[in-house]
Amino acid sequence: MTYKQINRFRKAHRFLGIFIGIQFLFWTISGLYFSWTDIDEIHGDQFLNEIPQEAFSKNLLTDSLFQKLAFPLHKLELKTVGKEPFFWVNDSILLHPKTGILIEEISEKQALKVVQIHVRSDFSPQNTERITSVGKHDEYRGRPLPAYRISLSGEGNPVAYVDARSGNFERIRHQQWRWFDFLWMTHTMDYEGRDDFNTFVLRAFSLLGLITVFSGFALAFVTSKRRKKKA
Repeated sequence: MTYKQINRFRKAHRFLGIFIGIQFLFWTISGLYFSWTDIDEIHGDQFLNEIPQEAFSKNLLTDSLFQKLAFPLHKLELKTVGKEPFFWVNDSILLHPKTGILIEEISEKQALKVVQIHVRSDFSPQNTERITSVGKHDEYRGRPLPAYRISLSGEGNPVAYVDARSGNFERIRHQQWRWFDFLWMTHTMDYEGRDDFNTFVLRAFSLLGLITVFSGFALAFVTSKRRKKKA
């Protein structure tokens, strides 16, 4: 191989190195962050209380309660919303066992009670917002809607989310999680939804990274061989 050819090869390798190096830097930084953080803290366990198992009265389940339903009963789950017992019927609507009233959505007051039970008392609710839609990059993406977004006091700007239909405590998000989410996006290179490992961009950069490494080996071999000939 002539000197001009080696020089062109070297320039191509250098260009690939700079181009791929930026993404390699993101992969390294995100990998370091993932390996040095506690996943339970990322999930926000440090904000939450331990919830004891609820004991329910057997008298809650009566035939007359369900005879008044205007739709067939397929699935039934007994749960608490705040500290009140409810039946979650057909994964779609709440039924109060004492009054027989169907509840399509819980109130803001009930949502706050759910948060107060699940979240430690030193992180008090500051602001409540009912949300019906979220963007692709929202921290609550992929979860049930409508929901209540409840901002909490305390370090890390924690935000709790409660499903407005089922009354379930869904998630708590905070600054550490948001950094994790951003770095996870740069790691997977899924800039749309963050969870797709089969994106074209990731595949292309992986192949280019492999080409860059092999071109470096080839360049080292060719230049060392040329030096030996000169010697």
